[in-house]
Amino acid sequence: MTQVAEPGVARSDAPTKERVSHWIGGRTVAGTSGREGPVYDPAVGQVTRYVDFASASEVGAAVAEAKTAFPAWRATSLSKRTDFMFKIRNLVETHRKELAAHLTAEHGKVPSDALGEIARGIENLEFACSIPSLMKGGFTEQASTGVDVYQIRQPLGVVAGITPFNFPAMVPMWMFATAIATGNAFILKPSEKDPSAANFLAKLLAEAGVPDGVFNVVHGDKVAVDAILAHPDIAAVSFVGSTPIARYIYETGTKAGKRVQALGGAKNHMIVLPDADIEMAADAAISAGYGSAGERCMAIATVVAVGSVADPLVEAIKARLPKVKVGPGSDPSAEMGPLVTRQHRDKVASYLDSGPAQGATVVADGREHPLYKNSDGFFLGVSLIDNVTPAMDAYRDEIFGPVLTVVRVKTYDEAVKLINDNPYGNGTAIFTRDGGAARQFQFEVNAGMVGINVPVPVPVSYYSFGGWKSSLFGDLHMYGPEGIQFYTRAKIVTSRWPDPGTSKIDLGFPRTR
Repeated sequence: MTQVAEPGVARSDAPTKERVSHWIGGRTVAGTSGREGPVYDPAVGQVTRYVDFASASEVGAAVAEAKTAFPAWRATSLSKRTDFMFKIRNLVETHRKELAAHLTAEHGKVPSDALGEIARGIENLEFACSIPSLMKGGFTEQASTGVDVYQIRQPLGVVAGITPFNFPAMVPMWMFATAIATGNAFILKPSEKDPSAANFLAKLLAEAGVPDGVFNVVHGDKVAVDAILAHPDIAAVSFVGSTPIARYIYETGTKAGKRVQALGGAKNHMIVLPDADIEMAADAAISAGYGSAGERCMAIATVVAVGSVADPLVEAIKARLPKVKVGPGSDPSAEMGPLVTRQHRDKVASYLDSGPAQGATVVADGREHPLYKNSDGFFLGVSLIDNVTPAMDAYRDEIFGPVLTVVRVKTYDEAVKLINDNPYGNGTAIFTRDGGAARQFQFEVNAGMVGINVPVPVPVSYYSFGGWKSSLFGDLHMYGPEGIQFYTRAKIVTSRWPDPGTSKIDLGFPRTR
């Protein structure tokens, strides 16, 4: 999920194209850097608008607005902030189809997928509506004679989120819902590939009455990212993207003294044991492998077929592929849309050449789809590669597209070793009727999110999302309880109210007895 783009180009002289500008201090602010990036409609392969790319000074202007807004927002009562969160939630729900249209127009998601993304984002807004209970501290009476000790949680200040192209609505809601509910001011740097959803959300927050400067949007490329990482008034950064960029974000941000959570890439495996329901497993592999054209960090990339299940499972998957309807979001029957850019589509398609060149078997080639051959859109049909090994590029790389790979192993132990040896540890799944095998799998597999007969185990909002190994840099996962921890810090208060005349000098180390 590479997030940071190539450097922006000089602004075009194309006045007929709509422009996406920044949202700073409660209003639209035109870019002044003179740099921009094109925004495509992936279904037709044409530039539909341009997005302004922020300079470091423009990022600084957003930070200044957020810093100014923070004291009053932090002092706003929890009940009032809860009221704001309910209003935001209801406005997003009311305007979900309009928001989904931005996703379809710029990312290429079909409407059903776009609406599903928004629904999962709304779950996080709903979680944030319970902020009074989530911000409760602890109190210990009489910890020592006449002494009480209690903990409170307080916001960090100005925080930022850098979000990926594949979920332009949901991932921002993962971040800003918790961040602003806990009392922080927030700066969003969305993907430059599909920026309009961020501005639409900003306007909904303004309509909900969120004070100016509490939520800001700056668009751009690496210049904007580096400005966020370097700015001394930004206390924390959340990121979702590719592993190389996640590592860069984490190392650069923490070096600058910031709190950072940086979610990286994935190579999600789905083990299918010989006792599994093959029809159910095949349906799951199709759903999890090709949903959103495979552009999901929780997509199943590799099916690990154990023993005798391999042949019937591959046949069952193959039989279902012609039924997957690929098309633009304007087609009500379409189940899978285009990829986000032509460059990315071509990179994904290249594995259909490197796979067989390295010894794999192409069972289904998405380049045979008419929309790949005859459309200007960035389409690739559903593809399946069998007999993949860990030495092949199709296994080692995060393909991030509609190319499902099958690795055949002999035993359950070999399957688990394959997953645990992989550098990524985002999500994984097992399909079996054996409860003992499933429990052993959840106990010993090295991944942050595990599905048992569930192919895409994205946690509900009151748990937290995050992987292990090279899929996460930082100590805390995103949203849910760990999101509350990330966007707040604990303060411990030790309190005594002595009776008059009981004070005395005591140079000894304080004792609790």
